[in-house]
Amino acid sequence: MFNKETKCTLSRAEIAHKADEILGQMTLKEKVWLLNGNWDMVNNQIKYNNSYNPTPIATNGVERLGVSPIKFTDGPRGVVMGTSTCFPVSMARGASFDRALEARIGDAIGKEARAQGANFFGGVCVNLLRHPAWGRAQETYGEDPFLVGEMGKALAGAVQEHNVMACVKHYACNNIENSRFFVNVQADDRTMHEVYLAHFKKIVQAGAASVMGAYNRFRGDQACESHWLLTEILRDDWGFEGFTISDFIFGIRNGKKAIEAGLDVEMPLPIHYQKNLLKAVQDGEVAESVVDRAALRVLRTLLVFEHTPDPTTYPATVVACAEHIALAREAAEKSMVLIKNEGAVLPFDKSVKRVLVLGQLAAQENTGDHGSSRVYAPYVITALEGLKKYLGSGVEILHRDESHSAEAQKLAGEVDGVIIIAGNDFNDEGEFVSPGGMQEMLEPVIAGYRNMGRSAEAAQLEMMMQSSAAAAPSPAGLAPGGDRQSLSLKPEQQALIQAVAGINPHTVVCLVCGSMIMIEDWAAKVPAILYSWYAGMEGGTALARLLFGDVNPSGKLPFTIPTNAAHLPYFSSTDPEITYDLYHGYTLLDHRGLKPAYPFGFGLSYTTYTYRDVRVARHEHNLEVTVEVSNTGARDGEEIVQVYVGMENSRVERQKKLLKGFEKVAIPAGATAEVKIAIPLDELRYYDAPAKQWKLEPGVYRVLAGPSSDDEELLEARIKI
Repeated sequence: MFNKETKCTLSRAEIAHKADEILGQMTLKEKVWLLNGNWDMVNNQIKYNNSYNPTPIATNGVERLGVSPIKFTDGPRGVVMGTSTCFPVSMARGASFDRALEARIGDAIGKEARAQGANFFGGVCVNLLRHPAWGRAQETYGEDPFLVGEMGKALAGAVQEHNVMACVKHYACNNIENSRFFVNVQADDRTMHEVYLAHFKKIVQAGAASVMGAYNRFRGDQACESHWLLTEILRDDWGFEGFTISDFIFGIRNGKKAIEAGLDVEMPLPIHYQKNLLKAVQDGEVAESVVDRAALRVLRTLLVFEHTPDPTTYPATVVACAEHIALAREAAEKSMVLIKNEGAVLPFDKSVKRVLVLGQLAAQENTGDHGSSRVYAPYVITALEGLKKYLGSGVEILHRDESHSAEAQKLAGEVDGVIIIAGNDFNDEGEFVSPGGMQEMLEPVIAGYRNMGRSAEAAQLEMMMQSSAAAAPSPAGLAPGGDRQSLSLKPEQQALIQAVAGINPHTVVCLVCGSMIMIEDWAAKVPAILYSWYAGMEGGTALARLLFGDVNPSGKLPFTIPTNAAHLPYFSSTDPEITYDLYHGYTLLDHRGLKPAYPFGFGLSYTTYTYRDVRVARHEHNLEVTVEVSNTGARDGEEIVQVYVGMENSRVERQKKLLKGFEKVAIPAGATAEVKIAIPLDELRYYDAPAKQWKLEPGVYRVLAGPSSDDEELLEARIKI
């Protein structure tokens, strides 16, 4: 019951009885009509100048029987409706390694969704960062299944406290953007269970109400039409009790196959369901019991959430309120990752009189992708604005972009500090809406409008499609968003860095991005490098506070930075098929014996930490790992303690080590904390594909604790299981 057993006013049996009772009173048409959205992009554009999701995308419900519609809002940077709080992107929040912080963000999102009429949040995006070229990397939490699962679980659980159904997406293997509508992913059962499904399972079994299928194919079937994914794994294996929805417009290609596979609700409008599904049932092609099954899943889920008392009220004033804006700033501060600070260049001295800020992005509102995850915040503090507000009128701030490299080179030697803002924006990475151009998208939308009986809007879209027919679709690499064409900074950004590098010892490069950036061409020439991310509406404020020492950086890399892009797994945005295996990110480098430039989990602080005396004890259901961590510097700080587990001489192929625990711990200057991290024994199991079972292999396990995945920094204890 979605973790609501103690709060819902109806028991499980009462929920089931009431759902059956309602279903028994519904006509076939009402049951079918329950299973689709009613997106109205035409009138959204006319009324709100925003075609996507300015108000909830609602299903039909059954008014005469008191059945509410599902009211969808997207995410995950916040609520995409209205002018909501824009938090840092998920990748940044993954860098915080802070479950409690993510739960507070989920709490704020739940409140803002309810305040704007939504009861469904489609923003728990947990596809793995398999390769940093993936265009929507910013929407997930990183490369590691354990980290992604823990953070996604925190978000989903907190959103649902406000009786907003949380939707986990995109299920499954959606790790490439430009080819997502056609690529066929192959992976063996063990790879799927251990790497690409483990985090979905964790969030589902923690009580998530809904799961969204993916666009890509899996083993030849559309993911939204895969019986193996939607029924055999999700329901039969994991015990999922909620309902599934399709990814939008292109998720379903065959309505009969989809609903029989276990895809309950077509979103955002009825292209294959509704009238088509009704006719299929009437013609005997789809059994009415299949529709009943889907309708019951929706009814039961709605009943649980609607019979759980709200913990608070949801006035309009909660949207982008002062508390949530402060939380957005805090999230940005705790997410930024300092990866280089040679000579303790940072924090800058607050007595500066002249500061040079370089880069076009410094003055650009840049909160990430402009696709379905875009949040329209009431304002955005750019890096330049944040620095000006922080330093005040007594400090001269000079700003030059990439077209003024020669002038920047001269000024760099005349100022007290140089801050270079470089990286990406929505043109470089993000959602890639339709590789076939406008026509490919509009054709199914027109069909959806006709199925809804809205011929006027269908006609408008047909006129639009005809007017754009002569225009050739944009080449895949040139349209805004999509998979990245380069893992490095733009040539003009690199030229700017090279021009000023070495001139001023007080120089920092701040990387604005949603994924890994290769920095080997220039990193050795600058003393300080900071991942500042797409940091949300208060990103500029947070950046200034961190650069000048009000905030001690505590974020850690949620991905690996290799020394060479060839050390990454194979990636293609055009291949019709791709095969995934057990290795990517730090596990791939470990497997190949390669040392990264910066390891997964790495991040510096303005203080220093030492680790000692790691111990491990076995209890009935878990291992308890204890390690002492001392703050040996002069500043209070927060350290992310990480625990990895490996097994030598295993009878099956295994990754060298895997993250299995982490904790963010506040440690005052000079103090020592004894940190205890519990690791469930289930986390140590491998998936035996022939037996279709998770097995705990007896033997000696290596338990590694430290500040990152770098073997040289990890302390080891061994335990026999």
